[in-house]
Amino acid sequence: MANLNSSIKIVEVTTVTPPQDSKTPNSLPLTFFDLVWLRSPPTKRLYLYELPTVSTATFFDSVLPKLKHSLSLTLRHFLPLAGNISWPETSPKPLIDYVGGSDDGVSFTVAESDADFYDLSAADINESTASHLLVPDLAVSKEKAAVTALQITVFPNRGFSIGITTHHAVLDGKSSTSFIKAWSHICKIGDQYSTASLPELNLLYDRSVIKDPKGLEAIYVNNCLQSGGPNNKSLLPDHKPRIPSDTVRVTFQLSRVKIEKLREFVKVEMAKRKDQNPHHVSTFSLTVAYTCTCLAKSEGLSSEIELVLISFGVDCRSRLEPPVLGYFGNCMTLKVAFAEAKGVMGKEGFLVAVNAISEAIKSLETDGIFHGAENRVAGKHSLPPFKLYNFSGSPRFEVYNSDFGWGRPTKVDMPCFDTNSAISLSDSKNGDGGVQIGLPLNKHIVEAFASQFAKGLEDLPF
Repeated sequence: MANLNSSIKIVEVTTVTPPQDSKTPNSLPLTFFDLVWLRSPPTKRLYLYELPTVSTATFFDSVLPKLKHSLSLTLRHFLPLAGNISWPETSPKPLIDYVGGSDDGVSFTVAESDADFYDLSAADINESTASHLLVPDLAVSKEKAAVTALQITVFPNRGFSIGITTHHAVLDGKSSTSFIKAWSHICKIGDQYSTASLPELNLLYDRSVIKDPKGLEAIYVNNCLQSGGPNNKSLLPDHKPRIPSDTVRVTFQLSRVKIEKLREFVKVEMAKRKDQNPHHVSTFSLTVAYTCTCLAKSEGLSSEIELVLISFGVDCRSRLEPPVLGYFGNCMTLKVAFAEAKGVMGKEGFLVAVNAISEAIKSLETDGIFHGAENRVAGKHSLPPFKLYNFSGSPRFEVYNSDFGWGRPTKVDMPCFDTNSAISLSDSKNGDGGVQIGLPLNKHIVEAFASQFAKGLEDLPF
């Protein structure tokens, strides 16, 4: 099990700013997609890269300057990431501003660690606190909140890590990972990179493309003002993240071959039942359903639990009219699938979960993507006792395709989910079309979950 009990030494903390010729807007208002995340804790992602042939001196003399320079060039296209969120007294809603002053730019921390890099990057079980020392904090006060912070940590003669922390009110997972992929491409190619050849740089910043027929912005702004109000314009998070002491972070890989077997199993079983309803058997749906079922059975749900709720994000860029492909910012909604707990815990639990997720996805077409969105910030419900499983991320982000010039990352993870029990999904590090699943688990159920996860796949009749 990987840990970071070894020391981490901060070498320097500087600020990286974009060139003066940026064409990106230097001020953007938050939309209703952004406002729901205004006081949420920041999002943190960690990339680990093996680099055993480069000495520490060479890293600081050659690799680090290249990372800094390419970051500056990348920020030319992602100017809001170098700015701050504020909520002026004269503004009806918060803004993202980059004015080029001393408070703007991306905080860039450089650190050195003597921890076991190979243990940290290869282990499937990590102490939940291990990765957090490799990802920086975000500067946030009542009046101002930084958008982005980065930390480069070098492991002498072993490798390095890139930890990125972003404010969720400015960008979602798709925008965040697009930034990292753009940065890695520019770092690898150099100053002669072509904007036309890099899709991640074809960004849409125009906020007028986001229509608000249900008046969600006014609802969300009012909720922000009244929460802890009246007229509360504080930008401080509404709660401080805490890592449970009995939690470890576990990583599982679901291979493409196993996913295809799950897909075939669902199709055969539905045919046996003469079920004519179309079911969503995408890689995402199958992975979420299988993981959720294994979790419920390994945890052993209380008899009082009546429902299992499966929450996941839906990218709205292609679902808006007209579509807003390339939109930078938040453009996602949350969808919840409902399943009877007894069904999920039963013999056909996986099929029950697949059906629930399919119904939730189909409702996006019948009810629309904004159905119930006006109640999202209310915090009230009339549901019977339930167990919630929250999934975040997507294999489509392709986080392992972030090569800065020294190869693909050996591991990518999201430490921020240790504090809210969310389950992260990404593409597989093996590059085989599979899915990586990151789970914060109670230490006492790790073995039970691993056994359930492996046995369910072994018992497939294909």
